[in-house]
Amino acid sequence: MMRALWSAASGMMAQQLNVDTIANNLANVNTAGFKRQRVDFQDLMYQVTKLPGSPAASGVQIPTGIQVGLGVRAAATTKIFAQGTFQNTGNPLDLCIEGDGFFQVLKPSGEVTYTRAGTFKLDSNGNLVTSDGYPMEPPIAIPTDAEAISIGGDGTVGVMLAGDTAPQEIGQITLARFANPAGLLNIGHSLYAETAASGAPQIGAPGTSGLGQMAQGVLELSNVEIVEEMVNMITAQRAYEANSQAIKIADDMLQLANNVRRG
Repeated sequence: MMRALWSAASGMMAQQLNVDTIANNLANVNTAGFKRQRVDFQDLMYQVTKLPGSPAASGVQIPTGIQVGLGVRAAATTKIFAQGTFQNTGNPLDLCIEGDGFFQVLKPSGEVTYTRAGTFKLDSNGNLVTSDGYPMEPPIAIPTDAEAISIGGDGTVGVMLAGDTAPQEIGQITLARFANPAGLLNIGHSLYAETAASGAPQIGAPGTSGLGQMAQGVLELSNVEIVEEMVNMITAQRAYEANSQAIKIADDMLQLANNVRRG
């Protein structure tokens, strides 16, 4: 009977993590470049009281045996890097990647991090930075007297200066891609860090080596589907309730056993 209590308790803890993950997805439904997460579950070890295939008699084998599971646990939370929807903003500093790849961002510590959020801005020196002020890597500096900024699908950055009749090329935006992007470490601020699981970044210009094209004046929105997340939330809630009922039933059966009296 104690197995049922602990198995159901593991189910409740697993579904709590599931709800936490779904809630985070919903909280970031309007976060540019956000990628939703999914919880992967796996069953725990089994208590084997009769081994399948063991002999029952001469020339006779037990076909299935008796194996009792001991619950469930969360095995992984997986980032789903499906493309989000696009929103045309008209802001020349809003960028999106159509396909695979990440923008490179340099943190104050000198660490290069990665993001899908293309909400870039200019700092006081004209550098292209994130909303937190982290500069793009390699750095892109826009002249203060630039009248227009153009960024091509291949990442080429050009500006139109006062008195010029043609834009001047001032830099090249490069992107990074990973063999296993789901292995990147989420560090907040819409940034990811490289890990041993993700592999080393492969750097290149947009549109080359499997990297996506860039689009200017467009943002990639979150890939969270609200209806799907609400269905997942309901499913997780019902599973949580079912496990709590299993605990109650196991407790009731223990109470019946404790109340047995000798006649």
